[in-house]
This record gives sequence, structure tokens and C-alpha cells, in this order.
Amino acid sequence: MKKIYLYIIAFAAITTSSCQKDENIEIVDPKNSLLKISETYAIGSAAKVELWSNTELSTGHQNLFIALYDSVTNKAISTATVQIMPMMDMNINGMKMSHSAPLESPESINAINTLFPCSAVFTMPSNGTDGIWRMKVMVKKEGQSKFGLAEMPITVKQSNPERVRNITAADGTKLTIAYILPSKPKVGVNDFEISISRKQDMMTFPGDDSYTIVMTPEMPSMGHGSPNNVNPIHIKNGHYKGKVNFTMTGDWRINLELKKDGKTSSAFFDILF
Repeated sequence: MKKIYLYIIAFAAITTSSCQKDENIEIVDPKNSLLKISETYAIGSAAKVELWSNTELSTGHQNLFIALYDSVTNKAISTATVQIMPMMDMNINGMKMSHSAPLESPESINAINTLFPCSAVFTMPSNGTDGIWRMKVMVKKEGQSKFGLAEMPITVKQSNPERVRNITAADGTKLTIAYILPSKPKVGVNDFEISISRKQDMMTFPGDDSYTIVMTPEMPSMGHGSPNNVNPIHIKNGHYKGKVNFTMTGDWRINLELKKDGKTSSAFFDILF
């Protein structure tokens, strides 16, 4: 009887200690380090949709995050199919037209720490009433058979230096090349990443994996380049990764040669740090 009594005391002590440890765990909201861009409701899906990013929206590649909440209970939705489509509505001398941009919708139906990560490449800045961006978000919650639609106006600023290039390749293909990394350059070897998207039509810009890239960094003001660079190679979804070596701070230009079927196209990105 004495042994049983001691076991009960020991178990109670362990349980109390475990509970106290659980109570001391701080739950950090992943949105604390993000900026809310906009919010609205997905009509037909009974869901509130929030659009977040790690910075203000600007031209070029932009990491985005979708947060979903049940419109009745306001509880976070962790399982849903989410698709995004950025839309630019233009008014050119009275002629109205719309087009989309390169995008990557969330890959999984499961949220990561309550957020659905995605991205878009904004190819031009907002321009008053002559150029208005809006984000379409299609949501289908678990158990639903149809998508609900949310649309929200967004503002896209001009990046400086420019982080996106729209070019016509040597074979006539319209390409969008977006600078991604390094976001915070440092002296030494940096991870380098770009994305290449092909214009299929005004609404479709799939990633293009068909290019061989030769990268040549230079400092125009100093008249030299740098050694030990690694040319970007395709990873997935039109993303190419390599290494760029900055031997000093200052103004750098990263020259890119895009080679395909014996033809070469060129683009560059300027960096100052």
C-alpha cells in the first residue's frame, strides 16, 4: 500500500511538471514578422481571406502568404485548396485590357503554421486609374466541391533597383526574368536565384526550364569582375540557382546570357550595397 501511495505521488509530480512546461510554451504568431496587404471574403466558400507578405509589394518576385478563417467561427482554416491569380487592369488611351503575371499557387492543401505560402512576379507598378492591380484568390475548403472567389485591390510600387526584366528572347519568345536572391547581399559568395517565365498568353506564364545560363558579375565603376561564381542551373518551376561572388561593396551588375538551341539572349540586374 505504501508503494502504491509513493507511485501516485511520483506520477502527480511528473504530471504537474509537464503541465507547467506546456503552460510556459509561447505560441508565436507567424504573421508577427509579416505585413498585411489586404483582406476580404471568398464568396461561395464561407471564408475570410487575408493576403500577407514580408514587405510592401513592388515589381519583381514577391513572396506571399494566404491566411484563411471560417467566416462564421473565425477559426483558422488549415486545409484547403488555394489558387491565386494577380490581375492588372489597364486603361491605355481609353482602351481597356487585362493581363495576369507569373505566379506560384500554394503547392499543398495543408497550411504551414496557419499560412499558405505562394508567390507572384509583378511585371509593372500600379499606375493610378490607368494601371490597377488586384489579387484573385480561389478557395475550396475541405469538403467543398466548388471554389469560392475573393478579389482584393493591391498596390505595387516600382522596385529600385529593378528586380524584373521583360524581354523578347532571340527566338521571339516573351520572357519574364525575376531576381530573387540574394535579398541582402554581402561581401563574399552569395546564393543566387532567378526565375524565368514564358508568356503563353495574357493569362498564362509557366516557368521555363529550357535555358542554359552564363552569369558574369562586374563592377562597372571599378572595371573588374569576380572569380568563383557558379552559373545558375534549373531547380524547379522555372527557378535557377547558382552562386555569385561579390569581392567588395559597391555597385554591381550581374550579366546573364540565356542560351537555347544555339541562340543567346541577354539580361542584367544591378545591385548596390
